[in-house]
Amino acid sequence: MQKVLLFTLILFGIDSIFAATHSLQYVYSGSSGIPNLPEFMTVGLVDGEPFTYYDSNIRREVPRQEWMAKAVYAAYWDQQTQISMNTEPVFKNNIEIAKMRFNQTGGIHTVQWMYGCEWDDEIGVTGAVHQYGYDESDFIALDFRTMTYVAPVMQAIPTKQKWDSNRAELENIKSYFTQECIDWLKKYVSYGKCTLERTVRPEVSLLQKDPSSPVTCHATGFFPKGIVVTWQKDGEDMHSDVEVGETLPNGDGTFQITSKLMVKPEDWKRNSYSCVVQHSQKDLPVLLEEKNIRTNQGGISWDIIIGWVSSALRFAKSI
Repeated sequence: MQKVLLFTLILFGIDSIFAATHSLQYVYSGSSGIPNLPEFMTVGLVDGEPFTYYDSNIRREVPRQEWMAKAVYAAYWDQQTQISMNTEPVFKNNIEIAKMRFNQTGGIHTVQWMYGCEWDDEIGVTGAVHQYGYDESDFIALDFRTMTYVAPVMQAIPTKQKWDSNRAELENIKSYFTQECIDWLKKYVSYGKCTLERTVRPEVSLLQKDPSSPVTCHATGFFPKGIVVTWQKDGEDMHSDVEVGETLPNGDGTFQITSKLMVKPEDWKRNSYSCVVQHSQKDLPVLLEEKNIRTNQGGISWDIIIGWVSSALRFAKSI
């Protein structure tokens, strides 16, 4: 199965569990050689919720939330469509430049760009990100502390040198992320306040394919996105034999997460194990007991459905 990587949509790797923190993010993806996939796509997200979308097949910026469709006039979508259409050839060109630098010809290739800002109602601006990736690896990113670009691979050094030398544009970028981006974020949050500031508690299940498999704690259907899942043994948090997955979107605007416990049945039957899910500052513990585990024994299926989320910024440019 062909896989297209989208950046993890978390600013600075921190995902706040408090509703007072809001984020605005955009992900742009250009690709080549992938059948049945638009060559260019954009998605805008507020607090992890997709609210705008464009791709090179439909060639139109469209709302992904009812509150967004009601909040703005048609001219907004015309403007955003034009920006996305103008950005599309830049990404096609960037793929060709990257292929040349990596000495590649055909095959499947992707360029991703993710940018955004984060705001806390109490302390103000808390983060910003502006980074590019190529073929599922980091390519270049802006360090906002020094306002210089970081190039993790040698093929990105020419881009770093070119972008670092344009100080005027760097000042414009800094102004965008500290002012304009925050202003738009506040507007979007006000448009979707009822949706974005709602609280939906997770449904928590313990799943196991067979008696010898790890036990999976699955929390789903929750909003907002911030959540903490831990395993406890006899009331103490466990830091080993635990594998926590990423928080992923469902198709209905809610989220899901899984955490696996690698422990032998005879061990958890002798001791007290539990999965504790913390969401919106409330704990939801589920005791690891045979009666609480759903398995696929006897024809019971517990497939986990994983959803996929596929104002443009004026700083999209050739690498």
